[in-house]
Amino acid sequence: MDLYGLLGFPLGHSFSASFFNEKFRREGIDAEYRNFELADIGELTELLAELPELRGLNVTIPYKQQIIPYLTSLSDQARQIGAVNTVRLVHDADGTLTALEGFNTDAPAFARTLAPLLPLKAVSALVLGTGGAARAVNAALDWLGVSHTAVSRTSGPDRLTYGELTPEIMAENLLIVNTTPLGMFPKVDACPPIPYELLTPDHICYDLVYNPEETLFLKKAAARGAATRNGLAMLHLQALLAWQIWNS
Repeated sequence: MDLYGLLGFPLGHSFSASFFNEKFRREGIDAEYRNFELADIGELTELLAELPELRGLNVTIPYKQQIIPYLTSLSDQARQIGAVNTVRLVHDADGTLTALEGFNTDAPAFARTLAPLLPLKAVSALVLGTGGAARAVNAALDWLGVSHTAVSRTSGPDRLTYGELTPEIMAENLLIVNTTPLGMFPKVDACPPIPYELLTPDHICYDLVYNPEETLFLKKAAARGAATRNGLAMLHLQALLAWQIWNS
């Protein structure tokens, strides 16, 4: 039986195992998908040695960038983005692991699920967070021709802080994407500290978090009349793209 899994820490919020195991059951695929909670990315080497039947990994917070030094190669997209969420394990005829190949399916999945929401007029975006998920979102926004600005708790030459989100900036950026884990189960009472009172029905608020289905970020945005979208459709699409990579 082939084995696939999700690498991250913590993983109590994830739907990936149920998604893939249901797919395997429904389609009669002799495979299993497990969660691999590693407290440190250095544990990956031991994990690979213990599980020779492992054929593919999804990668989530906080390892989308930390895993790169462990990989044999990167796809052009993953190299451009600087983050990996899909790893294909390559074996020789004897079953010996010979390569770990990194890919990014977050960016194309985000682009495909966002495109139908965008108005015909040009929009600018605020991307909340600066981690691996933010890198994928930034790449997708570039593909779609959407200008974007990073927002973080810490100041920097290439970003705004939450305290710098003025009425003018909020009015100029009608797309707001949360790439942080704020609001993710079980800490559902958290949300990014943006000035929600400045949101309008012209805004689109997209949260990459999908558990819970409606985060506090999305609830507050909807209360101001903004269009909202959670990350569930993106999760499903990136998972299907990962499955194609593992079987190519």
